[in-house]
Amino acid sequence: MGMFDALDISGSALSAERLRMDVTSENLANAQTTKGANGQPYRRKEVVLQEVGGGASFGATLAGVMGGGGTAGSTPGGVQVSGIVEDSSQGQLVYDPGHPDANAQGYVRMPNVESVTEMTDLITESRSYEANVTAMQTAKSMYTKTLDLLR
Repeated sequence: MGMFDALDISGSALSAERLRMDVTSENLANAQTTKGANGQPYRRKEVVLQEVGGGASFGATLAGVMGGGGTAGSTPGGVQVSGIVEDSSQGQLVYDPGHPDANAQGYVRMPNVESVTEMTDLITESRSYEANVTAMQTAKSMYTKTLDLLR
């Protein structure tokens, strides 16, 4: 494990959490959009993340690093966005005969966005972002103290 790998790992997580917050904000902004460019109600989007590098389990990597040699061929990676997917579930039907997007029976198909779920996700993403900032600051502090010791 290299000296600055902790910064790289936290940096990749910061980028991923920022994108997750952006997508969640987009979901909240479109929670009442009943007709998009495709003529359908807005569909909730989710970010799919995947591990970068590594390949070995956390336990194997930790055991290898604690043993002094690291695991052969493994590189610390972090996380990356593998894609943004749309939730395929249907939104609920709401009776509103005066709505411009109402069907012949007076029902409007609403987006499949739950504001409470999105706000909970936003809090989780924000806390994850803060945790990674703290990890970066801690690593930076350790590197600074190491350089002070070498003087």
